[in-house]
Amino acid sequence: MAYLFAVTLLWAFSFSLIGVYLAGQVDAWFSVLIRIALAALVFLPFLKVKHTPKPLALKLMLIGAVQLGAMYSFYYHSFLYLSVPEVLLFTVMTPLYITLLNDALEKHFNPRFFIVAIIAIGGAVAIRYEGISSDFVLGLLLVQAANLCFAIGQVAYKRLMSNSTLEHKSVFGWFFIGALCVALVCYLLFGNTDKLPTTTTQWSVLIYLGIVASGFGYFVWNKGATLVNVGALAVMNNLLIPAGIIVNVLIWNRDADLFRLAIGAGIILAALLVNQYFNKSAIK
Repeated sequence: MAYLFAVTLLWAFSFSLIGVYLAGQVDAWFSVLIRIALAALVFLPFLKVKHTPKPLALKLMLIGAVQLGAMYSFYYHSFLYLSVPEVLLFTVMTPLYITLLNDALEKHFNPRFFIVAIIAIGGAVAIRYEGISSDFVLGLLLVQAANLCFAIGQVAYKRLMSNSTLEHKSVFGWFFIGALCVALVCYLLFGNTDKLPTTTTQWSVLIYLGIVASGFGYFVWNKGATLVNVGALAVMNNLLIPAGIIVNVLIWNRDADLFRLAIGAGIILAALLVNQYFNKSAIK
């Protein structure tokens, strides 16, 4: 759980950094490409090509292509239609996707994971339910597509690597290579060379997001996902929402209903406690 908490604090800054410094200013396809390319460079030195079974490498590339490549493509474009709080709000469905995908793969319905996810979603909705912009339909669909990609990747990586004896960092480069393939093709097809970064701030944000938030963040998050059950993973996805809003308020001085924030965060933490209670009951 410590891995997931650490990355939650790290990723809390990403929403505002993208919304404030990149969205509408830097081509979204270029932002995705640079972020993934930098993350890939972090792990390429650790990659043990000869010691990785080819089927495992291909599966990791496919997971990266979906969880990161496709997800970022949808996610970055959603900021063109939604505010940072709206993007945060619309991510509340990720835990539900995680539980439903896991149940589908297990070929049974697990009500306790579903209950934990629903409680977490309720907490996230309580934080910021407000008026939606006129572009919300397209923005909502983009965020939901990103959520689904993120959920698929987490569940797939957890199932693939939970029992693996290989060191995670020695194979994680394949994850970013798969994502890079998607990002490169998308940029070549849809990228706008007239909207490249023009300021030191924009380049600094891209470098931080690529090396730290993506390179370090996704490795630690996916590794943490293999160490917890699906219910806890679902809850931790929604802790990003209050964390992101807190950062947005404290640093960029955006308006927020602190009372709702406290209530929503309390509900999400309660979901985590419910999950822990279910775990103890299952052990008994």
